Amino acid sequence: MESPTQTNARSCRSDCTLVVMAKAPKPGQVKTRLAECLPAPAVISLYRCLFADTIALAKSLGNVEIAIMCPASDVDDLVRLVGDEVSVVAQTGEGLAAGLTSVFAHFTATGQQRVIAFNSDSPHLPASVLESAFAALATCDAVIGPTHDGGYYLVGAKAAHPTLFENDGMGTTSALEGLLTRARGLKLSTAFTDPFYDIDVADDLIRLDAELRLAPSRAPRTAAWFAEWGQLVAQFGRGIGDL
Repeated sequence: MESPTQTNARSCRSDCTLVVMAKAPKPGQVKTRLAECLPAPAVISLYRCLFADTIALAKSLGNVEIAIMCPASDVDDLVRLVGDEVSVVAQTGEGLAAGLTSVFAHFTATGQQRVIAFNSDSPHLPASVLESAFAALATCDAVIGPTHDGGYYLVGAKAAHPTLFENDGMGTTSALEGLLTRARGLKLSTAFTDPFYDIDVADDLIRLDAELRLAPSRAPRTAAWFAEWGQLVAQFGRGIGDL
């Protein structure tokens, strides 16, 4: 008898695309809040590790097309990072909201019926959550993965909705609320995956460090980063505080 995970995985055929929202690993462009407490080489190295482990997570799904959406200026750098195994597509416009709009405009236009945009810094997310998100799109118009801080780590849809990300408060505690308001205005039936966390501030790093000490295989490159920079991260828990 199949487990729920196996059933979900089987439902993801060639009509499923997972699009990782990414930037080139450049100082001042990625993990800017962490840059307030980590040296620049550590921040860039962390982003590279999170990104590489996220791509590995995506590849583990099977029967799912994988792509990267990024600012046009970052295409060449990301192509050098991922090679020719993953397509890299330049977004139209500036900012994350424009990138998300570009994801659904581009990939639903190519005939993909279930498209999910996923952040580049949650490689510790169980693969079963992504599988359940694709499965939800079989019966709903949209699926959202909420974060504990009021944002979201993934959003999926079966069609392009140009106004879905208008005036989106990306990076704020109202991002999820705003997305839900616009989804309701568009009369989209919406499903949710389990709440999770991404890596934005010091507390997130402390939590991820503890998890990967117990299960480094979940994100091996990021676990290796903690082996190098772990002493500095440990100081956060001794009173440096939030960013």
